[in-house]
Amino acid sequence: MKKLTALTCACALGAALSTANVNAADLTLRFGHFWPAVSAAQKDIFQAWADQVKADSDGKIKVDIYASSTLAKPPAQYDAVTHRILDVTATVQGYTANRFPLTQIVELPGVVKTAVEGSCVIQTLYDEGLINSEYKDTKPLFLFTHGPGMLHIKGKKVEKPSDLANLRIRRPTSVVASLLEKLQALPVGMPAPSSYQSLQRGVIDGVALPWEGATVFKINELADNHTDIGGLYSLSFIVTMNKDVYNGLAPELKAVIDKNSGMAWSLKSGQSFDQLDAKGLAEAKKMGDNIVTVSADDIATDWQPVLDQVTQEYLDDLEAKGLPAKAVYKRAMELASTSCANPS
Repeated sequence: MKKLTALTCACALGAALSTANVNAADLTLRFGHFWPAVSAAQKDIFQAWADQVKADSDGKIKVDIYASSTLAKPPAQYDAVTHRILDVTATVQGYTANRFPLTQIVELPGVVKTAVEGSCVIQTLYDEGLINSEYKDTKPLFLFTHGPGMLHIKGKKVEKPSDLANLRIRRPTSVVASLLEKLQALPVGMPAPSSYQSLQRGVIDGVALPWEGATVFKINELADNHTDIGGLYSLSFIVTMNKDVYNGLAPELKAVIDKNSGMAWSLKSGQSFDQLDAKGLAEAKKMGDNIVTVSADDIATDWQPVLDQVTQEYLDDLEAKGLPAKAVYKRAMELASTSCANPS
């Protein structure tokens, strides 16, 4: 009887272990990014992607997400994927200076009017092979942008370029830094998550962010003046994967990653950022902040000469290095006014 009981227990244990092995993930991906764990980007984009990948793989791919720069600081997240500290990241290309110059053409003034449009533009540029040479060391899954960036200042209204003279403004990338310098401001480099504390302590006077960033990183709690110059800049993002991890997947699991890559997720990301832009604007209005929307006439008179100069100098610099910057810019502007103006 004791032998029978032991055999029964052993069989039950074996069955349980067998079931556990069947249900266990074949692969667990470490996905790191810098957005807060409670942010809409985490919930609507990255966690949604992780959940879809798990569902489409019948649980064979599990994704553990490390928000708030837990495993790598923002400037190091792309390289963290190449070195497999992370398997996947969502990050800003411009945080790695001079590495993605053709991609950052979408950051130039006037290219992006909405996040959906910008996301369509940058994903199409990649799909058409115009910028994919910059991503040979990882496996890009999808690219996107935020909506039009603007200025959020504490204690001073900005209506014309001279109002920015000597103001210390957080800038996200070197492209935006050049723009701010031409506008007489003093650009200060830092990732978005550092902006709140720096503004609170008076290290900076304001930030360059879209409305999305103003609400996600709580800048609206501190900045009381906001200036919209009609597409001052945008910022490019990428969700990308370690190449060896991707190449090592079984064909059916590789197909799952492929299914959850490309334009559909690019547009989904843009939609989330556009919704957050609306939320950030409504939040500032409710607080009674000064919101300056520069008129088209004033943009043409006061701002456009500087914006055009920044664009031309950026393109000329890349052309001098042998890069097809003008062709990429031309295509980006074509997409923004045609197929990406109202992408489906």
